[in-house]
Amino acid sequence: MIDDLPRNNFKRALKAGEAQIGLWLSMTSPVATEIVAGAGFDWMLVDMEHSANDLVEVAAHLRAAVGGSAEPVVRVPWNEPVMVKRVLDIGARSLLFPFVQSAEEARRAVAATRYPPKGIRGVAGTTRANRYGRVKDYPKRAEEEICILVQVETQTAVAAIEAIAAVEGVDGLFIGPADLSASMGHVGNWQLPEVWQTILAAGKRIRAAGKAPGFLSAREEECRAVLDGGFQFVAVGSDVGILARQSEALVRAYGSYRKAPQ
Repeated sequence: MIDDLPRNNFKRALKAGEAQIGLWLSMTSPVATEIVAGAGFDWMLVDMEHSANDLVEVAAHLRAAVGGSAEPVVRVPWNEPVMVKRVLDIGARSLLFPFVQSAEEARRAVAATRYPPKGIRGVAGTTRANRYGRVKDYPKRAEEEICILVQVETQTAVAAIEAIAAVEGVDGLFIGPADLSASMGHVGNWQLPEVWQTILAAGKRIRAAGKAPGFLSAREEECRAVLDGGFQFVAVGSDVGILARQSEALVRAYGSYRKAPQ
């Protein structure tokens, strides 16, 4: 009988300062998740904030990830303890919290993942998280393997990086380039020098504070730039982006064989 608590190698790699390459997943298909999990990535983001994924789909994604190399990181829809509790109970152990703007909000995120007296997570006896009651002392040990990442995606949050990073239990701070550019008055254009320099400087401050910086882009030059700049967990594309752009490329490749309109 398997009765031990599985190690979160992704969490340990971040603490050790290692780079972790990931992929963003927004589709609800566990088949796509299974394919990505076995592709060799270090982590993959299962999105609940900007996708149709709900608890049932997330549970299927987590099962599809078993046996693969990629640690599933679940982005919860909001920094809200009831949803966090349910996501943890179905077996997620690495969570990304959107729109965290202060140390107090970061503390609330951590508290939602900790059992009393350290936090407010409700105790359930038989869940997928504790292998249906088979993990000895799960409530006392769970936090050892739970990885907490928070999104810094506004000017207010960037100004509070050191305070957020100082919160016990926070493992990494993710720079959301789209929302940060919008906060700076340049929605959808984080390639502007003003925004890009803010992103790179934020990464350096996060590393200096002893935490792991994260980022997402489908542009290879941007991913290489942040990795060279010390970012540790970087998503280098997305399932939707790959399917959309590669399917379009195939259409273009064979367009010359189509009959001209009569």
